[in-house]
Amino acid sequence: MTMSGSLEYMKAAIDEARLSGVDIPVGCVIVHNNEIIARCANKREKKNDVSAHAEILALRQASDILGNWRLAGCKMFVTLEPCPMCAWAVLNSRLEEVYFGSYDLKYGALGSKINLVNISNFKTKVFGGIMEDECNKILKDYFLELRK
Repeated sequence: MTMSGSLEYMKAAIDEARLSGVDIPVGCVIVHNNEIIARCANKREKKNDVSAHAEILALRQASDILGNWRLAGCKMFVTLEPCPMCAWAVLNSRLEEVYFGSYDLKYGALGSKINLVNISNFKTKVFGGIMEDECNKILKDYFLELRK
């Protein structure tokens, strides 16, 4: 995948993050054959569902579209490094690659705090820091507004 392709898909994930409403602004897209097949934002508050993280919702969408929970050949672009719940779902879905923007030093499970790839049979390739400044700004602005 070219860097320009990665940026195009990360921009789509950022657009999704901006749709998070009252939720922490995290957006996610899943790409198959160079086409976005799933796009979601966090919806924990909206759905009153602890598992309604952008990544989990996107995995469900992609699985429905492809008719298979195994997402080999797919790539995920997400604005924040996945937490342990999402990272384990990502690894078990057999995604080929994950690209994320902001590093999550507190809960990141694909390299920052812990790296679940190290204990998984599925060796998804992970690339962090894609459009990191823009992803960080969305989160920073959200929390600044929340504290007002």
